[in-house]
Amino acid sequence: MRAALLGAAGNQPLQRFITHHGRRFGAYRFVAGETLDEFIAAVRSANARGMRVAAGLLGEDVRSRDAAAAVAREYCDMLDRFALDRVDANVALKLTHLGLTIDRDLALANVAAVAARAAEHGNFVRMDMEQSAHTDATLDIYRGLRARGVDNVGAVLQSYLYRSEADLLALLPLNPSLRIVKGAYLESASVAYARKRDVDANYVKLLELCLHRGRFTAIATHDDAIIDHAVGFVERESIGRDRFEFQMLYGVRPKLQSALVARGFDVRIAVPFGSQWYPYFMRRLAERPANVLFLLRSMWRG
Repeated sequence: MRAALLGAAGNQPLQRFITHHGRRFGAYRFVAGETLDEFIAAVRSANARGMRVAAGLLGEDVRSRDAAAAVAREYCDMLDRFALDRVDANVALKLTHLGLTIDRDLALANVAAVAARAAEHGNFVRMDMEQSAHTDATLDIYRGLRARGVDNVGAVLQSYLYRSEADLLALLPLNPSLRIVKGAYLESASVAYARKRDVDANYVKLLELCLHRGRFTAIATHDDAIIDHAVGFVERESIGRDRFEFQMLYGVRPKLQSALVARGFDVRIAVPFGSQWYPYFMRRLAERPANVLFLLRSMWRG
């Protein structure tokens, strides 16, 4: 089922149909609307519940330099709006959305501009990790920014990739801020673990290494076993709560999010918005069978 749903993310006729009926299909459980005003309302709600936000403008793989520059300007405008409205949110962006598949230097220039605007407001930019074909370029751009003295940027490592432990070890001299995720794209067995237990074991390995030796660790998971392990590990190792946070997706396990806040942990919610929500929505459905059941119930009610 996971492979079928991930494959459907690129199905244009299906995309047109589901996008047209977005609310009926329950997309807005996972997406905070299509406008910045709708997004700000969702941020205020999360902040009121004691949670920070990572903002994501939905879209990827732009086809022109002008489109990539427009996305960068939109992120800069978002950062200005966060400061104006005094909401607790940073940004997470995809480099293909900033022109990576057109030209690596274009993506570097665009993310540097967004990071510079974020720095003006004392804010932060996280560069998401996409398909494995983009891993080298994404990490090279991260290193390039750090070499320029840009400190308010972070990267992401995916535990389903075989290479991620080596990537983490190579990044440690930079004192990185890293988010650890399992990975949500369909990848070949030549580059990624297929079995959940292997993905989970690698996640724990990356997590412990990053908590011990990284600057800051974003523990991005909804997995109870991994969360329990992380809590036990930081307590045993006396790792301060200012050195990590839990990150979860908008609309996924809100009771768990609140429970972690109640225990005194920092929690950041990844809140996406924008009109290009279809691929993101399909990846969320692919992650958990319960999400597919939610979709079916939404269709039945519609």
